[in-house]
Amino acid sequence: MPPAEVNVAQVVDREITEWDGFDGRIAAIESVEIRPRVSGYLMGMHFREGGEVEKGALLFTVDDREYRAALASAKANAARAATRVDVARDNLRRSEKLLEIRAVSQEELEAQRGELRQASADLQAARAGQEQAALELEFTRIRSPIAGVAGAAAVRPGNLVTAASTLLTTVVSMDPIYVEFEGDERMYLKYQEMARAGERGSSRDTRNPVRVGLADEKGFPHEGAMVFVDNALDPGTGTIRARAILDNKDRVFTPGLFARVQLLGSGKHPALLINERAILTDQDRKYVYVVGTDGKAMRRDITLGAQVEGLRVVREGLAATDRIVVNGVRKIFFPGAPVKTTLVPMDQPEFVAEPAAAAPKPANDP
Repeated sequence: MPPAEVNVAQVVDREITEWDGFDGRIAAIESVEIRPRVSGYLMGMHFREGGEVEKGALLFTVDDREYRAALASAKANAARAATRVDVARDNLRRSEKLLEIRAVSQEELEAQRGELRQASADLQAARAGQEQAALELEFTRIRSPIAGVAGAAAVRPGNLVTAASTLLTTVVSMDPIYVEFEGDERMYLKYQEMARAGERGSSRDTRNPVRVGLADEKGFPHEGAMVFVDNALDPGTGTIRARAILDNKDRVFTPGLFARVQLLGSGKHPALLINERAILTDQDRKYVYVVGTDGKAMRRDITLGAQVEGLRVVREGLAATDRIVVNGVRKIFFPGAPVKTTLVPMDQPEFVAEPAAAAPKPANDP
């Protein structure tokens, strides 16, 4: 049998930064359930379901006629109390003058002073009632407490709503937005050790970079930063919650979306990288074929690390001078088989070199 034709590539030796992968979900920073603060019949809906609303935007109105009447009554009570205060103040002033000529007793003067204090207290209570009535009238106009996207209306105009009970709709903020994910105990201990060694700051104190990709995207085109790590691991799952913040001005992210997350997993360090196409599996072992100077493909067991920039880190088993088979490994039926090699870039295992163009013939050559 002639030697098998295979593509080989030189092991890549360069400085890298490793990223650890997680599965996460997009989550809103703020999520609000809109409920009425007064009871009554719903009169109007003033937003588009599923549309964006500004902070303070009018969402619903409740029939306000009884609340307007209550405010008018409260204003009248406050005015009546203010009149009592004026009368009590005038009576006290008159009694003080009469006391000088001993036309009234000291006891009557003290009674007038008490009357003024009671009238003043009644005025404060009436004004508080007026403020309460004004608030309740204002609460008949239900506004959004945050800027974001409104959900579907749970209640339509004409229905009776109950204060602090009936759910009207929800509003979620959109920009910025969170991506939430969980890491296992092994990862948590790794990051803690890196922080103690000064290789990378703890995500509790440092806005470590995060890269995010959605289900239909290649790679991780979005960048964010860590803002939260929980204070304890869940003993049931052995995981700890974490959260990163992302810019969402273009509204790429919607709460609830699945997201692929990469978190900075190391500082810069030298590493050996190979293409995934070169890696073979023998039960629980990973290996590649290394082509020596004698043109024979020899098996070499390896220990793999993370994936970086489309290549795989090799922690043990290879040297920077090794050349490995990256295309055509299935043509090698046993270790030590002779092969005919074509050198290609590590990231292009199926690269085919174009044949050299033939030299042009002289004009007088027949």
